[in-house]
Amino acid sequence: MGASRAHADSLTAARSGLCRAGDVLARKHPEFVVSKYKLRQAEGISLVRSRRESGNQLLAFAARPFVLCGLPVRRPPATQVIHERRNGQFTLQITSHPDFGLPFGQDRIVPIFLATLAVQQNSPIVRFKSASAMLETFGMQKGGKEYRRLVGAFERIFGATIFFGTEKLNGHAEVVHRCRFNFIREAQIWFNRGDGLPSVSAGFENEIVLSDEFYKEVIAHPIPTDLEAVRVLSSAPAILDLFMWLSYRCFFAKGRESIPLFGAFGLVHELGSIEYSRPRRFRAMLNQWLKTIRALWPDCPVRISSDGQNLVIERATSILPR
Repeated sequence: MGASRAHADSLTAARSGLCRAGDVLARKHPEFVVSKYKLRQAEGISLVRSRRESGNQLLAFAARPFVLCGLPVRRPPATQVIHERRNGQFTLQITSHPDFGLPFGQDRIVPIFLATLAVQQNSPIVRFKSASAMLETFGMQKGGKEYRRLVGAFERIFGATIFFGTEKLNGHAEVVHRCRFNFIREAQIWFNRGDGLPSVSAGFENEIVLSDEFYKEVIAHPIPTDLEAVRVLSSAPAILDLFMWLSYRCFFAKGRESIPLFGAFGLVHELGSIEYSRPRRFRAMLNQWLKTIRALWPDCPVRISSDGQNLVIERATSILPR
């Protein structure tokens, strides 16, 4: 009995010593401490790069309005009912449901999930087995907190009304196209009232009927993106917005192009990022986001101009042919 207690005490002392050593390491050499999140991110980045190099990328699809103009990155104030972004000739305006608020943050995963299923199933009626299937698709953790967040995301997406418009010159005439729609026309989703993920019997499937306008937009302009990259960035919505936007803009670039960072038509007003009061702050954040994107896409031809006023891009593709 005494020997067992002595052994237990020695283990406790050893653990305590390890904890103290860990504290010292974290305090004096934080660069050597790797969190579980950063470890998962590094593994995800490695997978993205190896799949691209082998020509075996998994595809997800996004709807054009939400690539050109991002959803809010952070939760808007409860009093804000409209979110608006403009990208050249495109305008996106989202009006919230009074009970649920505006979509934000990781909610942008839901339209990507729905657009991907619509393209894969070639139907405005998309079906999937369970909520856990969506969490698995985007590499998200499974648990009560994540599940409740997913329920809230579907409520905000379901309740939102989207206005998407384009303006362009056709010869000497101005052509204006306006469209107002909802993401979803009808939904039958099996939610569990408990904290765990839903357990649905074999006879049931989640079924979502996309609105005609959203489905037509997705089918007419499906924007392919790297599913593994979306998984890595699912918890970093600002970087995810920039990655998908760069994938789209670099693919359609006719050569070297400069996109202004500031001003009425600047990048800061196109993405879902919050408006930054100081340009220097936005440039600093943009540099950080670009470091992550270059880790995922080493050949991404993008840089901030020497005067710090423009983003310079060139033609390239983040999706390599098989």
